[in-house]
Amino acid sequence: MAKEDLIELKFRLSDGTDIGPNKYDPSTTVASLKEFILDRWPQDKEIAPKTINDVKLINAGKILDNNQTIAESRVPVGELPGGVITMHVVVRPPVLDKNNDGQHEFNLYKQESEDFFFVSTVMMNPEELYIK
Repeated sequence: MAKEDLIELKFRLSDGTDIGPNKYDPSTTVASLKEFILDRWPQDKEIAPKTINDVKLINAGKILDNNQTIAESRVPVGELPGGVITMHVVVRPPVLDKNNDGQHEFNLYKQESEDFFFVSTVMMNPEELYIK
């Protein structure tokens, strides 16, 4: 494949930091991109995805399907020839983690559309949790 046919992508995390940019073959799947993101996830982040299913990639406002290729998921409107495409990364953190002392760790979220954004973690007995 000619070097000109490669697509340059970077991945923007929720705190504004980036992974990349790197060049990819247009036949690369979204699942492969997510694997790349997992391998290069910054160690200093409080929330880290464990599997590709914990990661959502968004391009031009569309959530990309794991089976799609980059070529299939591109939205060429507004792209500049030779420019870097920024895809946004949303992580769905774990919802519940049980501890040995009878308490549970609840991750509280603020829900906006289909995506969840981490707010805080609370330790308490399940019967003490009241949501208004």
